[in-house]
This record gives sequence, C-alpha cells and structure tokens, in this order.
Amino acid sequence: MTLVDTRTPDAKRFISGATGDWEVIIGLEVHAQVTSNSKLFSGASTRFGAAPNSQVSLVDAAMPGMLPVLNEVCVAQAVRTGLGLKAKINLTSVFERKNYVYPDLPAGYQISQYEKPIVGEGEIVIDLPDGSTRTVGIERLHLEQDAGKSLHDQAPNATYIDLNRAGVALMEIVSKPDLRSAEEAGAYLRKLRAILRYLGTCDGNMEEGSMRADVNLSLRRPGEPYGTRTETKNVNSIRFVQQAIEYEARRQLEILEEGGTIVQETRLFDGTTGRSRSLRSKEEAHDYRYFPDPDLLPLVLEPDFVEGLKADLPELPDEKKARFVESFVITPYDAGVLVADKETAAFFEAVLQGPKGPRDGKLAVSWMTGDFFAALNKSGVALAEAPVDAAKLGGLLDLIADGTISGRQAKEVFEAMWETGEPAAAIVEKKGLKQISDEGAIAAIVQTIIDENPAQVEQVKGGNQKVVGWFVGQTMKASQGKANPGLVNKILKEKLGL
Repeated sequence: MTLVDTRTPDAKRFISGATGDWEVIIGLEVHAQVTSNSKLFSGASTRFGAAPNSQVSLVDAAMPGMLPVLNEVCVAQAVRTGLGLKAKINLTSVFERKNYVYPDLPAGYQISQYEKPIVGEGEIVIDLPDGSTRTVGIERLHLEQDAGKSLHDQAPNATYIDLNRAGVALMEIVSKPDLRSAEEAGAYLRKLRAILRYLGTCDGNMEEGSMRADVNLSLRRPGEPYGTRTETKNVNSIRFVQQAIEYEARRQLEILEEGGTIVQETRLFDGTTGRSRSLRSKEEAHDYRYFPDPDLLPLVLEPDFVEGLKADLPELPDEKKARFVESFVITPYDAGVLVADKETAAFFEAVLQGPKGPRDGKLAVSWMTGDFFAALNKSGVALAEAPVDAAKLGGLLDLIADGTISGRQAKEVFEAMWETGEPAAAIVEKKGLKQISDEGAIAAIVQTIIDENPAQVEQVKGGNQKVVGWFVGQTMKASQGKANPGLVNKILKEKLGL
C-alpha cells in the first residue's frame, strides 16, 4: 500500500521523529445523550441541573425485582441518527449486560449492545481547513444506559454518588480508524454534533456532559499494520480532544523512537495541564462478560417504522450546504461555515428573504461572516438575542444594494444598529447618511475639482494613473463622503478620457 504525504499547514497526516515518519491512527467513540424526557429503561426525568439523586427511579437504583422497560422515543432517536449518518439500520438488535463493578453503577452491570447493535456501518463527510473533504467511516451506533457520577471533591475522606445520570440513554457512535490528525478529529466532532443537532437527537452540549468522546490512538510506520492503541476516556470538549491527540501522539512517538513499546491502556486527560495519565490497563470485550439481558427481549423493528422516520428527516448539513452553493451562488467554504450551526443557517436564509425577492447571497455572506459575526463575538450574546435580527440586517443590505448608502457608510450604520436596535433606514435618515447617487450632482463636483487642478489633470494624461485615486478622494471629501463611489469613478474616467 502506498500512502501519500498530504501535509498542509492545517493538517498533518504524519508526524516526524528522528528515525523517520509515523502515521497517526485515530478512532473516536462518541457518547451522545439521547434527547428524551425520560431515561432509557425508566420514567425518571433527564433534566439537567437537578439536585443530586432527585431523578432516580427504583429501576435506576437497581432495587430488587425492578424490571427495565424500553423507551420507544430513545429507539426512534437512535434510528433517526443512524439514518442521518447514512448507516445501515438493523431491524433486529439485542441488549446485553456489560459487567463491571463501580460505585456509581448500582446493578454491577450496564445494559448496552455489543454483538447486535441497532445501527451498523455509515459515514460522515468532514470539511477540512484547506477546503478539501474526507469521508470518515462509522463502524456502529448502539444504545446503552449511562452510569451515575462519583463526586470526589465534596468531602476530604469520602466519595459521594449522584445517580441522576444513571439510566440516561446514550448513543455510542464509533468511528472507523480513519482519522489522521487532531484537526481532522475536530472537524469530525463538529460535523457529527451538527448532524445530531439538525436531527434533534442530541443537543451536543459537551459542557453539560451530553456529548463526550473517547480517543483511540496509535502510531505506525506508513504502510505497516496498526500499532498498539491507547484510549483516552471521557474528553468533554473539542479543544480538549485535539489537545489530547497532540499530547498522546507525542508521548507515543517518544517511546517508539527510543525503542520502547506502547502499553494498551486507558488514560485520563487533564485539560488544565494538557497532559494525560494512565488510569488502568485497557479492557477487552471478554473482561466484561457480555451476555444477552434476560429481562429484555430482542428489539425487532418493523420496516414501516424505519421508513416513516426516514421520510420525516430534516435537510441535513451536507444537503443544505449543496443547496446554498447552488441557489445562492456562494462558495463551498462560506456555505460550510453557515450550515455548521442550524440556527445560523436559518438566520442566513431569513436574511435573504427580501420584500422584492431574494437578496444577493454574496453580499449577505460577506456581512454575516464579517461585521455581524464579529459583533456577536465581541458582545458575547447568542444569535437569538442579537440586537440586529435577520429582518434588520436584510434591511441594511437593501440600502447598500439600491445605492442609498455606500459600503463605508453601511459599517457606521451597522454599529449604530447594534447599539440601539433601530432599523437601518431610521438611522440613515437621522444621521443624514443618504448617499448621493444623482449623476448630475456628482458630475458637477467632479468638474469643479478638474477645473481647479489642471496640473493633476496633466499628470493623469501623462500616464500617472495613481492621480485618479487622488481625484476620487477629493470628490468624496467635497461631497462629505456621500457620493456614490462607483459613479464617482465612472464619471471621472469619462471626464479624464480614460
């Protein structure tokens, strides 16, 4: 097998050591909390932020004699996610017991899926910083219940247990080992989170723990078999995932370059230090002693159930991106930026809906990704709370498009809109910013400046084109910045014989 080194400033497929190049092999296991009002096998609430142990049913606490009852909403959400990942939906799947002992796992086992998951192979197309795309394979998606949470910082000599998360439905989405850099892993997580949010199957909020990732990483010489991998568990931000990958790749590189061997183990990443530490040796499937849960029958889905969910899928990021490029004549890069967030894409489409028909897509992109996003970031407000909504931004674009104000004036107007919340037309009227687009009025100003500056006219006729810019500046100054720049240039060229 021949591998091509595709290094760019943004994404390296290889890392270099003293003895040569190594290829970084990365696979991600993402745990995404299912959007559902109740847990996978009980009716207890899944609301975030509740008091400890206030959302725990007898099933979640594993009280004797309590039997799990499968939540149909969680099943539908898993199938919708599988369809959104272009994956195979398995009409028959099996829940199994994954046995291990941990203080916040009351039953001593986790109900999960192993040999027969609900969703099989799929794929995600990721967008890379250099404008290229890559397809990353999905190995499987299975449903499982979450464990509780151990709190080690509540007392100096004790660990507290909060079972509110025990039994919460998770989708574990396992990628194939197709990723080759921290940048690609970040792009993969952003695209996966966008798909989940478009589908409404997970809110993707990593800060609240509703989406977290395990990083499997190994190194190998180009073309050689996979090396021994480590797993860095429960990383709860995309930035930390990328940092964990960079750290672990460097750590393994140093060991291998010195002739050592990689130990297959589970590690924990510390976002404060940017380093990881060993937690335990890596378990294998046989360590968990999987066997079918005797309290749950195999899950059998009707084809009509799956088809009904498929027919109800929303337009997903890739399809929306293609439509934006074709319909609004914008670049794939700009379209990718806009569709990465569902609310941003909807805002953009609302901006384009003008009273006289669709507005100019390129102009809208320029303002949204420029001044508008900059103002959002600076003020720290959410899109829905922005003082300039889609209708107001669209109104500003109308004034630019019809020549009422220039691009420079529009920036001044936008700043005032952001501060006051007033529409653009009212601010233009109040500040007297209306652009002069009367050709006769501009021609008179231009003629006066030409008559008063014969020496500069001779310089232009002698081939000094830079002086034309001087004439433009003088015209704008004479009009107090209100003359339409396009008309100024047009009239100057006519009068100077250019």
